[in-house]
Amino acid sequence: MNADLATFLSDHLYAEQKAASNGFSFVMQYPEKSKLISKMGTYSLEESEHFERVLDLMQNRELTLKQDQKSAYVKHLRQFFVKSTDRKENLVNRLLIASMIEARSCERFSLFSKHTKDTELSVFYHNLIKNEVGHHKLFLKLAKSFQKDEIVSKKWNDFLIYEAIFMKQLGKTALVHG
Repeated sequence: MNADLATFLSDHLYAEQKAASNGFSFVMQYPEKSKLISKMGTYSLEESEHFERVLDLMQNRELTLKQDQKSAYVKHLRQFFVKSTDRKENLVNRLLIASMIEARSCERFSLFSKHTKDTELSVFYHNLIKNEVGHHKLFLKLAKSFQKDEIVSKKWNDFLIYEAIFMKQLGKTALVHG
């Protein structure tokens, strides 16, 4: 159990680092989008704070940080959207991928929070859920601010179907999106 917990928390820690980096990447790639960079600055700071909280939890429990494992889930999500020559299209697609990742993180954290017998972990993950829901909604809202609502809704619905098929294969490992 402790090995699985160290694996899960390590994966969570790296997911937070990647999320913060992704937020900063939006800022660097779309500096002309003032609304986006303002939101991504705040988002990156929140994700960095989550990184610190997970790291503190691991250190307090004397859990050894495991090696980062490349996420088959994220790799699969990125394959859904074809790279375009249209920057706005690529931006919207990236926002939808980020929204999906945040939504599934929220679900996993909620399940973990409800089913763990460890009270500290239950409270820890329960407290993160609100942020994750907010992040999911933020990315979806931003996508709709850059492209027509009906186009984004159609993309999102098709993306949900694609993701659901892949999700049926997962749930067997001690990873946030595994």
